[in-house]
This record gives sequence, structure tokens and C-alpha cells, in this order.
Amino acid sequence: MKIAVLGGDGIGPEVTAQAVKVLRALATRGLHFEMVECLIGGVAYDRTGHPLPPATLDAVQRADAILFGAEGGFQYETLPRGLRPGDALLTLRKDLDLFANYRPIVTFRELAGASSFRPEIVEDLDLLLIRELTSDLYFGEPRGIVVENGRRVGINTMRYTEDEIARVVRVGFEAARARRGKLCSVDKANVLESMELWRIVTEEVARDYPDVALSHLYVDAAAMALARDPKQFDVIVTGNLFGDILSDEASMLTGSIGMLPSSSLNAQGKGLYEPVHGCAPDIAGKDLANPLASILSAAMMLRQGLGQPQAANLIERAVRRVLADGLRTADIFQPGCTRAGTEAMGDAVVAALAALE
Repeated sequence: MKIAVLGGDGIGPEVTAQAVKVLRALATRGLHFEMVECLIGGVAYDRTGHPLPPATLDAVQRADAILFGAEGGFQYETLPRGLRPGDALLTLRKDLDLFANYRPIVTFRELAGASSFRPEIVEDLDLLLIRELTSDLYFGEPRGIVVENGRRVGINTMRYTEDEIARVVRVGFEAARARRGKLCSVDKANVLESMELWRIVTEEVARDYPDVALSHLYVDAAAMALARDPKQFDVIVTGNLFGDILSDEASMLTGSIGMLPSSSLNAQGKGLYEPVHGCAPDIAGKDLANPLASILSAAMMLRQGLGQPQAANLIERAVRRVLADGLRTADIFQPGCTRAGTEAMGDAVVAALAALE
């Protein structure tokens, strides 16, 4: 099994290194991976003049799965479009057609008190947000900054075809069918024609899933409902922009964005696995970052992309064991717990993994 490892920028290499450490620890259980480290993002631009060098793209295309860290940095924000670190990730998503982004929102019981929400609101929360990832405002044309009548005008286009909507909504229905049988589609159909089409197509696809209860919410109402009563949701499916925003809101239900893994899959099941958080340049290199989202992303990679669900379960059990033992990085620290740095948390997961039967 070949894995392309793209640490990227900021805290990306630090947290990814801990996920790699955990994957290598599985060798004692007979699992061996060929891991190829590649440049991406700002560090790739600094060394090669492009955020997605040809060697990286080639390695990614040859790999069975991609483990990604983070990209970005304030120093790159004035670069031309196409050369910014974030453009590399958008290119990968588009070129590999990684249209379905899975973002599980799970509150570990041990971390209910770390959330900014009351424990009874978030304890045992388990919902799945599926975000469309290759269309919407991020890719729609026309786009750009133009001059009209002597004034600058910024243009972005929210565009969806019925095929793009149907395939990601179908992913949502399949996920709900395998969970608790409830799917909430989030749109803005009362204002936006692209979202009106989203709702129409969702209702059409729903005919193939009579066993799944479908509901609809406008995105503003969904944001409120996530904060008021998140346990009402099972699976949420939504567009690229709305999914980006709602998943970050939902991260605070879990205690920290540093706890959220994700996967992005194409129709063939090839995927890119990454923590939801960004590059966090303010804490990069300080051994402060939480690596658990990256480690849990590796578990998702084993389950969804590499056909190793038992190994994925072991990693998730090891993470729970470490949290139950009271070890915490700074973002999830609570009184009475033991503070740990990035590397120490990774070491603790490896030790817990070794102790599991």
C-alpha cells in the first residue's frame, strides 16, 4: 500500500509526522506501508517556484491514498492566483475529482467539558457532515477582480450542474442509510437559483432512498440549529461554501478543531485524508499543535481507502485510551489533566496502540 505524505506548511509537518508514527507502529501487527514524502504548498513554492510541483502530482497519482497536513502562510497571500499554497490543494481536489468530503463531528465523552457548549448539549455527539468539494464558488466561472466604470468589482460564481448535485447527495443518502437513517440537506433555495436546483435534485434522488428520512434547512437556520441542538442531526449534506463554514462551526462542539479529521473521495474510492484545521503559523514549530485530528484522519484512510477497518478501529481505540488517561494538548486542556506537546501526544497514542489486544 503506497501512501503519498504531504506535510505542507505551518503545523502540517508536525501533526502529519505523528500520524506517520502511528501508521508505522502498525508494522508489529503485520501492516506495512510505502510512504513517499512530497512537497506541497508554501514550502514547495519556496523550493521549486510552484505550490504543486510535477513530482508531487506524479506521486499523488501513483499512490493508493494521500495523507495531507496543512498549507498556507501570511507571506504567500499576495502571490498571483495559481501560485498560492491553497491553490495546490484546490488543484488536487479538482484533478483527482475528490468531490465528496466526509467530516465526522464526534465529541469524545472525555472532552465534553472542553467544548464551549454545555456538556449536555455535546456529550456523545456523533454526526457526519458531507461537503461537496469540486464546484460552487470555489471553482465557478466567471471569477476575478475587474474594473467596471472605473470601479473595482469582485466576481465569483456559484454554479452547480444537476449531475454534481446528484452524486454528492447520493453519497449523503448512502451514509445515512448506513447510520441512523436521517439526512438533512442544507441549501439557500429561497434566494439562490443554484440552491433551488440543489433542492430539486435532492428530492429526485430521495426517491431511491425511501428508507432514509430527508429534511431540508436553509444554511442560516442550519447554523443556528447546530448550536442549539446538534444531536438532532445524523448526516448533513451541503455545498462547498456552506460545508466549509458549517464544519468549522461544528468543530467547536467537539472542544477543538484540532480533533476533527476528514476524507475527500472520488468515485473510484481514492482519497485525500487531512485534519480540518489549517496551518496555524502562530504555533508552528512550538510543539503545541494537537496531532489527534491527523491521527484520526489516518484511521479514516485505513478504513475508507486502504480496506483496513480493524486497524482503523485500533487507532481510534488508542486515541480514546489516551484521552481517558487524561493527556491533553493545549487546545483541549482542562484542569486536572496532564498537558502534552505534539510529539508526546503522538508517542502516547503509539504506546496505547501497543497495549491493545
